Amino acid sequence: MAAMNARDLIDKLALAPHPEGGWYREVHRSTARVETQRGSRSALTTIYYLLEQQQSSRWHVVEADEVWHFYAGAPLELLGYDPGTRHLTRHVLGDVRAGKVPVAVIATGIWQAARSRGDYSLVGCTVGPGFEFEDFRFVATLPGHAAHFGSDLAPFAQLL
Repeated sequence: MAAMNARDLIDKLALAPHPEGGWYREVHRSTARVETQRGSRSALTTIYYLLEQQQSSRWHVVEADEVWHFYAGAPLELLGYDPGTRHLTRHVLGDVRAGKVPVAVIATGIWQAARSRGDYSLVGCTVGPGFEFEDFRFVATLPGHAAHFGSDLAPFAQLL
């Protein structure tokens, strides 16, 4: 059986372009609701997310915890940055048989970005409380973000 390529997966999983880069499709939105400071939200949402080699998940922040799950393809480099402490965390998600970790968590309010280390990476993202686009912001739109990319994050400024 021939291996699937990115285009095959995009078609088979019915993925659409994501505003931050890459391809996605929501596969679950919990009917259970929770109250947040921003209003009522689904308790949990999950998406398929695919990044091709030339794509990146641009620096963004979500007002919820996000759990990334590796499914297939090349390892995924996932960056998390706490603007309060200026601490950068780098995760490489991939096949555990190849010494990679299959799951990583980006906590509420942590800046995040990702890129594939090969032809493509297929992952899932589970968000709780559930994802809503009004809880999502590109870091490039945040006041004062440039000060971080002039020093600490300079090597990753191309992901803005």
